[in-house]
Amino acid sequence: MIIGNASWGFRETPLKKQLEITRDMGLDLLELGIGGHENDFLQLDASDQEIFKVKRLFRQYNIKLLCASTGNDFTSADENECFKAMENVKKAIDIAERLGIENLRIFAGFSPVEEVVGARWDFMIKMLNEVLKYGQEHNVLPAIETHGGVEEYLDGIRHFDSTTTVKDKLVKLFNELEHPAGIVFDPANLGAVGMDENEIISLYQEFLPKISYLHLKDFALNASGSLKPCACGEGKLDWGVIWEALKGSHCPGVIEYELTEDIEDGLKRSLEYCR
Repeated sequence: MIIGNASWGFRETPLKKQLEITRDMGLDLLELGIGGHENDFLQLDASDQEIFKVKRLFRQYNIKLLCASTGNDFTSADENECFKAMENVKKAIDIAERLGIENLRIFAGFSPVEEVVGARWDFMIKMLNEVLKYGQEHNVLPAIETHGGVEEYLDGIRHFDSTTTVKDKLVKLFNELEHPAGIVFDPANLGAVGMDENEIISLYQEFLPKISYLHLKDFALNASGSLKPCACGEGKLDWGVIWEALKGSHCPGVIEYELTEDIEDGLKRSLEYCR
């Protein structure tokens, strides 16, 4: 498996430093954030000069530009907000195409799965099909992350099920898509909503042909029952079991250590565990 670093933990780290850390870890893959966070070097109105600078920096550090991430929610009850999110994803696709990026991480959304039914479900599918069609026309594959909803909970966070963390809903979602779509498979997000290791591995194997790449991270369980992000091998998942299923994968894996205060150390701990 090719291993690299993910964008989210780097949200407070300048792009040049992201590249330095990735190179110094002996890796040559970095997921690029595009307008998914206010600190991303490339925002959705990025200039030609800014896009060229990104190309130059990745070449300078000998890092591959294979995948990128952006932010959206197509499960909101406010259809106008969904339309705005759809237009923003299209802008991110335009930038990804100019950079030669093959896979763009997107979301279905973060609303509780029980709320996304009927017309609201249909509208989510409509928005996804719009961006998938646009991606197909622009040689970029949008890849939907397995990600639940997240909220503050006691002294940490908790995850709850969304349309991409319940197996039958994920199957239904992909059956209703009219254009090619990938998956960013995140075992820790699935574990955070209650899946056990065997369920995670089973879902991974079922969707393997659609998986574009993997997010590698974990969550530790606080004494209060809340969750705190941590490195692979330091959390509640049996990463030894999961890694046996993942390590021979053709899919790249990017380390998504989510805590910004010790991002470099956390990435290195995760890499050491994976190796």
